Amino acid sequence: MANILIIDDEKSIRKTLSEILSYEGYKIEEAADGIEGFKMFQAKTYDAVLCDIKMPKMDGLEFLEKAKEVNADVPIIMVSGHGNIDTAVDAVKKGAYDYISKPPDLNRLLITLRNALDKTTLVTETKTLRRKVHKVPEMIGQSAPIIKIKETIDKVAPTDARVLITGDNGAGKELVARWLHERSNRASGPLVEVNCAAIPSELIESELFGHEKGSFTSAVKQRIGKFEQANGGTLFLDEIGDMSLSAQAKVLRALQEGKITRVGGDKEISVDVRVVAATNKDLLQEVEAKNFRLDLYHRLSVILIHVPSLNDRKEDIPLLVDSFLESVCSEYGIPKKGIDKDAMKALQQHNWTGNIRELRNVVERLVILSGKTISAEDVNDFVVPNRERKKVSS
Repeated sequence: MANILIIDDEKSIRKTLSEILSYEGYKIEEAADGIEGFKMFQAKTYDAVLCDIKMPKMDGLEFLEKAKEVNADVPIIMVSGHGNIDTAVDAVKKGAYDYISKPPDLNRLLITLRNALDKTTLVTETKTLRRKVHKVPEMIGQSAPIIKIKETIDKVAPTDARVLITGDNGAGKELVARWLHERSNRASGPLVEVNCAAIPSELIESELFGHEKGSFTSAVKQRIGKFEQANGGTLFLDEIGDMSLSAQAKVLRALQEGKITRVGGDKEISVDVRVVAATNKDLLQEVEAKNFRLDLYHRLSVILIHVPSLNDRKEDIPLLVDSFLESVCSEYGIPKKGIDKDAMKALQQHNWTGNIRELRNVVERLVILSGKTISAEDVNDFVVPNRERKKVSS
C-alpha cells in the first residue's frame, strides 16, 4: 500500500483528496501547511506527495526545493487553483513530477499518481540492482591471517598509500583490492582493474596510458587509457609482475609525477589515481633476474599485504563452504543443501592448490551432483582425484 502525503491549507480539499485516494487503496497522511508538511517529510519516507502551491508560512515551491534536498527520489505533484503555465514550468524546473490545476480532474490525478508511483518503484528497484551488482563480497574467515588483513585494510584504506598485494592465484588478492577501494575516501570514484598478464606486452602501454589517433597502424581513433579512466578513484594493477620493462618505466613516472602521456602524444595529462598492485610472483627475485624495476617495487610497496593460500588457513573452510553453499543454491533456485561433519573434514584435509577459486568450484560441483545432504562419499567421488583418492571413514 503506497503512502501518500497531502499538503494543502484548505481542509475541504485535503478531505476530498484523502477520501478519493483512500478509496483507491492508498494510505493517506495530511498536513495543513508547508512547514507541517516538511516536518512530516523529514521524519518519514513517503511514496509520493500532493502539494498545494499557495499556502501560508511556507508555499509549495519552497517546500518542493527543501524536500528535494532531503529526498530527491520522492515524486512531488503540485496542485494549485491559482497557477498558470509559468507557474507550472517553474515547478517542473525545480523538480516537481507534474502539475495539476484545481479542481483536479479525477482521472488525470489518478493516472499521474499511478505513473509517479511506478517511477518510485523503478528507482528503488534500480538502486537495489546496482547495490547487488556492485556489492563487494564479504571477506570470509576468522583465522589469524584473515583478521590481520581486515585490520590492515581498516587502517590503510582511508589513506592514499599505495599497496602491493601478494599471494597465490585464486587466494583472494582481487577481493582485498576491492575492499581497499570500498573503504577508501575514493569509494565514490571508479575502481579500474587491469590484468597485466592478459594483455600482450606490445599493447600494455596503450591499455594503461591510451593512445592518439594514428599513433600506430591499428590506432584508428583516440583511446583513453586506464589511468585516465581511474582518475579520482583506484587503479588495480593485477599480476604486475608480468608487465614489460618499458611499461614499468612509464608507470613509475606516472606515480612520481602524477602525469601520463598517451602513446603517440606529447601532451602531459594530470591524473589523480591511487594505485593498488597485486602479484603471485616474488618481485624481489624478479628484480634480481632484471625482470622488474627495483625503484618501481619500492614505489608500489608502501604497504605490503600477503594473502595466505587456503592450505594455510584451513580453519576457515567451514565458513567458506557454508557461504558458497548459500550462494550457489540461491543461483540454482534450490533450497540450501546441508553437509555432514565427515564431508567437511574431508574438505579440510584436501590439498587446495587452486585456493578459494577451486573451493568455490568444488562446492558448486557438489551441489549439482549430490543429494539433499553432501556426504563424505560425495567428496570422495567428486572432489578427490582418482590418483589421490582415499576412502573417508564414517
